[in-house]
Amino acid sequence: MAADFPLVSIITVNYNQATVTCALLESLNKITYPNIEVIVIDNASPNDDPSVIKAKYPNVIFIQNPINYGFAAGNNFGLMRARGEYVLLLNNDIEVDPDFLEPLVKKLQNNPKIGAVSPKIKFYYQPDTLQYAGYTPFNVVTMRNAAIGYWQKDIGQFNTDRETAYAHGAAMLVPMRVVKEVGLMSYIFFLYYEEADWCARIKTAGYQIWFVHNSQVLHKESVSTGRLSALKIYYQNRNRIVFLRRNVFGKNFIVGLLYQLIIAIPKNAFGYLLKGKIKLFLAYYKAIGWNITHLFDPEIHENPML
Repeated sequence: MAADFPLVSIITVNYNQATVTCALLESLNKITYPNIEVIVIDNASPNDDPSVIKAKYPNVIFIQNPINYGFAAGNNFGLMRARGEYVLLLNNDIEVDPDFLEPLVKKLQNNPKIGAVSPKIKFYYQPDTLQYAGYTPFNVVTMRNAAIGYWQKDIGQFNTDRETAYAHGAAMLVPMRVVKEVGLMSYIFFLYYEEADWCARIKTAGYQIWFVHNSQVLHKESVSTGRLSALKIYYQNRNRIVFLRRNVFGKNFIVGLLYQLIIAIPKNAFGYLLKGKIKLFLAYYKAIGWNITHLFDPEIHENPML
């Protein structure tokens, strides 16, 4: 079994969403891949009882953090505990098809130059509609990219495996040997951009990232943070600048930083101000403020190793 079906460590992070996490675990109970371990990291859920997860699914490895160290750190705790030849990061608001794992593992087994793969991701509540069939590269000025196929009906137009700029953090399989070489996710992100930064480091180490078309999962999207919240706006904009600081250099860095500070953030922030959404307006400037107060923080550029 070990040769054909190497151990896969499946890691998911729970935060105030025990029922949602249990739905993921229920879908994992039905998969056809025969050799997995499932690791659930609870990030100190304050308004929920995560113990029901272990009670209902006693075979999972359940780790309850005393403090919420963030999504990246939660995944890192799982990576430290994992024993598998491959590690699969899954958002807790994912539900999987029974045969989703075999094509992902096979892709990595067949090509040692691939450092991460992601499946086709569709919206859970609109399962005929795509969320992800690969990513475009980041524009080094705007620091924006796009999910290929986003909001398109799936009529088979992406039924071919392809190299892509980034894997999707909601469902991402990585060989453990690559994790040991590249290191863990950066703790600095806390929430958002951590998987894009991790993919950038994987590519810098010489590996490719691939989209695998015949593996499929369904994503409920933004269950923990909400579709639009001050928390989400703060971390997305804070970490867009952090990602820029870590991955863009020279003239492109200067142009990209000026674009964020002078054009993108003021434009979006004042849009919310005009609508009377003061908390959302302030979240943008809190994001800038964090980067100013951490201008010379060496942790910005740290890459923790396994």
